[in-house]
Amino acid sequence: MILMEDIVREGHPALRTRAEEVVFPLTEEDRKLAHDLLEYLVNSQDPEMAEKYSLRGGIGLAANQVNKLKRMFALHVEDAKGEQLSFVAINPKIVSHSVEQTYITSGEGCLSVDRAVPGYVPRHARVTVKFMTVDGEEKKLRLSGLPAIAFQHELDHLNGVMFYDRINEKDPFSDIPNSSPFER
Repeated sequence: MILMEDIVREGHPALRTRAEEVVFPLTEEDRKLAHDLLEYLVNSQDPEMAEKYSLRGGIGLAANQVNKLKRMFALHVEDAKGEQLSFVAINPKIVSHSVEQTYITSGEGCLSVDRAVPGYVPRHARVTVKFMTVDGEEKKLRLSGLPAIAFQHELDHLNGVMFYDRINEKDPFSDIPNSSPFER
């Protein structure tokens, strides 16, 4: 089981390194990693488990964040209809995106960042994504709202990009052109 002490923090080189494509069929080690990433998120959103193991709540976790340089992340997040989206994305890609942008008005956070970083993080409002499942099946999804933002945040991790790299340094709360804010 992944605990907070297993999650690398700002300054760790894995967070700035592009992850490697994952080869199929998955090794047992890769299957376990996929399971553990998703299990952390589920546990972190369960008040009893989070308290028992001192887990910070999260909706996404990338392999880089546990010092594994593999193109894999887990998401466990509700969509706008209140439906639970819960999956591991292996070798994920954005195949198309909206011109319209969005940003979380309260800013983004990250399990690898132990401080509040003020500012708007511009993201595509809608994305169409492709990825492989643990069983080697290709999935294609259209995401919007928080799931779209979370997917882009985790994909950035796999490319060695931190969310605050996208904040306007000179004016962190400047208007994002052609955008609609997302309230969390």
